[in-house]
Amino acid sequence: MKSRPAAGRWIEGWNPEDEEYWERTGKRIARRNLVLSVLSEHIGFSVWSMWSVLVLFMSPEIGLGFTPGEKFLLVVVPTLVGAVLRLPYSWAVTRFGGRDWTVFTSAVLLVPALLAFVFVQRPGTPLWVFLVIGATAGAGGANFASSMTNITTFFPQNRQGWALGVNAGGGNLGVAVVQLLGLLVIATAGDTHPSYVAAVYLPLIVLCALLAALKMDNVDAVRARPGALREAAASRHTWFISFLYIGTFGSFIGYGFAFGLVLQNEFGSTPLEAASYTFIGPLLGSVSRPLGGKLADRWGGARVTLWAFLALTLGTAGLLLASRAGSFGAFVAAFTLVFVLSGLGNGSTYKLIPAAAAAEAEATITSGGEAREAFARARRISGAAIGIAGAVGALGGVAINLAFRASYQGPQGSGTTAFACFLGYYALCMLLTWSVYLRPGRRAAQAPAPAREPRPARVR
Repeated sequence: MKSRPAAGRWIEGWNPEDEEYWERTGKRIARRNLVLSVLSEHIGFSVWSMWSVLVLFMSPEIGLGFTPGEKFLLVVVPTLVGAVLRLPYSWAVTRFGGRDWTVFTSAVLLVPALLAFVFVQRPGTPLWVFLVIGATAGAGGANFASSMTNITTFFPQNRQGWALGVNAGGGNLGVAVVQLLGLLVIATAGDTHPSYVAAVYLPLIVLCALLAALKMDNVDAVRARPGALREAAASRHTWFISFLYIGTFGSFIGYGFAFGLVLQNEFGSTPLEAASYTFIGPLLGSVSRPLGGKLADRWGGARVTLWAFLALTLGTAGLLLASRAGSFGAFVAAFTLVFVLSGLGNGSTYKLIPAAAAAEAEATITSGGEAREAFARARRISGAAIGIAGAVGALGGVAINLAFRASYQGPQGSGTTAFACFLGYYALCMLLTWSVYLRPGRRAAQAPAPAREPRPARVR
């Protein structure tokens, strides 16, 4: 038996729940695909969030003197498009396969990167041109949905929290890395050369697409039966978890895009001062995401998620106090803490999806249903639900940036109103988590991993 198929072929009979197959063959294939998935998603996030860096360069000195409201709009557009594209991207990987779709989604990132490289060097370019370019960058954010759906199929249910956390955390690091790159450019070449940021990613995108073509695999388990998305949409857990994911991932990506602009508007920071701090929160938030998944594997996704939202509420209250006191140090420290907590919540919230599906499978079996079909349905719904939750959750980033835009354009010109809204949302998420998943008699989010089922596997 070959351990991996030729490029473009499919592994048939993929079943990571079979312990013997997993240890003999599956683990090696899964980890290789995870590494390359992280790389692709990482570059996608970097291109997606590139505009959070490019807006720091935009000033009258380079002929791009946009207002704060226009700059917030420039970071809203890629966030919105990335959220909208996540659902079709999640479906596409089930149609074309993980390897083939990753090659395409990696290569298409050349479009926004190249357009940004060209037009940020042209003084007087109108706002609408950059809005169109930012919209194309949304494809980088959509990579997340197809990547997570694909990786879910490679790992057994009791290891999915860790695998999804690593995949998402490595991708989320792209936000911090592009902001570090922006800091490096500003510190060495000054704040008048935004094209340098885009130029770095052009060869990296080509390299990523080539590695995906040569080393990744398509597996038959990723193929969804017709109606999988409809099945997931019919589950109330899909929408409960999507609501929670708005609060975790929406916070992470929304704050990641807005942090530099918030520092400029709240404290009058220069581009160098803003760039010196903007990478810290996304970096720590990305690193904490796998930890959130690991803790959820150990203690249950609902418990970890509840504590994450409680801490987010306290952290946001700290932001309000720091903003009113005008304390730059306390504000940055509180914002960094919120990033870390959103990362933990990201990992634990996604763990709720396969856990809830597994609990429903157990209920079906207990009622006399066939075990193999129940487990297959749980895996099928998990992949589709991840796509829905990823798309809805990313809309939280849009809401956060629109809230900041409205708050800073208000009479006070501060973020107080926006932070008060975020605090209220986290409180609602706490209430939902407890009432649906932790109230006595509820155990969907605490379901153990399903029993492993032996199944012959072959590679074609």
